Amino acid sequence: MKYDDPTRAQAVAERVRTFVDEEVVPVERETLGEGPVSDDTVSRLREEARDRELYAPQVPEEYGGMGMGYREMLPVFEAAGRSLLGPAAIRVDAPDEGNMHTLELVGTDDQKERWLEPLAEGEAKSGFAMTEPAPGAGSDPKMIRTTAEKDGDEWVIDGHKWWTTQGSDADVLLVMARTDQDAHPYEGCSIILVPADTPGVHVERDIPHVGGGVTGLSHAEIRFDDVRVPEENLLGDENAGFAIAQQRLGPARLTHCMRYSGMAERALDVAKAYASERTAFDGALAEKQALRFEVADAEIRLHAARTTVRHAADRIAAGEEARVEVATSKVFTANVVQDVIDTAVQMCGGNGIGKDLPLADFYENVRQFRIVDGADEVHKRVVARDAFDDVDPGEVDHLTRYDE
Repeated sequence: MKYDDPTRAQAVAERVRTFVDEEVVPVERETLGEGPVSDDTVSRLREEARDRELYAPQVPEEYGGMGMGYREMLPVFEAAGRSLLGPAAIRVDAPDEGNMHTLELVGTDDQKERWLEPLAEGEAKSGFAMTEPAPGAGSDPKMIRTTAEKDGDEWVIDGHKWWTTQGSDADVLLVMARTDQDAHPYEGCSIILVPADTPGVHVERDIPHVGGGVTGLSHAEIRFDDVRVPEENLLGDENAGFAIAQQRLGPARLTHCMRYSGMAERALDVAKAYASERTAFDGALAEKQALRFEVADAEIRLHAARTTVRHAADRIAAGEEARVEVATSKVFTANVVQDVIDTAVQMCGGNGIGKDLPLADFYENVRQFRIVDGADEVHKRVVARDAFDDVDPGEVDHLTRYDE
């Protein structure tokens, strides 16, 4: 279906779709069921993306990207999401995409030179360390316990984080910590850049989890024991950590929605092609009315999800925070894409759960989306509070996540 996307966005998205079909999907097929692809393979795909002038559409041109605006880049993310390798291939992959955006927004010139430039080039990796194990911050970030205290011209960080996406491979960690112990966490936390090789940074493990597949994206448990970094590693203003995180997380939730929408669209394409070729019970599966109605429901709901996301994106592009619109989009899209991919698996029967098709990997990866970027229940709380008009104007809903 057609959407009111900017002209440039439509053109670039179509080129990305062609790139994914011609270059990325063949690599995906070679590695299905065999674990993550190598960094060399991702680097090769990125070089091809550069040659096609499709690399880092969301990154400013001065850092080697295409400089596309927020509303422009969303359809591009959707086209990339048709393969699990697509986002990495054009450098719109989490968590680096959101971390680059944060550095671009509030980083100093020195921080951008040291971290944003190599991240944009694909020469470095990053992690966003916010979520903590119980009794620390999960879906309620007021419970954050990691601290950062000044000692001369250094920050001294102590704490325990987990579900830090890409944490074990990261070159730099964006660490959320309490910097004013007497203030409410929303007003007393900061984000500090911590090089991963800093003494006292201990990666305890990569947490075993559902999904991963060809991407091999890990989620680390990390301890920070008397970690010392220079005071200039503060990212943005002191005690403004949650405000900065909200600037990062709101738009990032929608980019995640688009990547998963692309995945669901391809899953449905694969299933429709299979049903058209597979014959049983005196005809092609695609001729059976029950199956056709399943596909119709999937198409209807996927279109509604895409429209909802674009509505929220328009509000953000207009300068609004759009908290309710983003929460609505996140919950609805996460559930729709999960259902659509589940339908595609069911349509393909044994082939759906086998690894000869990408559907099994899609199925394993999509389940996390109802938890990452804020669980369904937390986003519904935002919508419900607005519906009952009982939002405290002084409180901001900051939803933790383990992806990005």
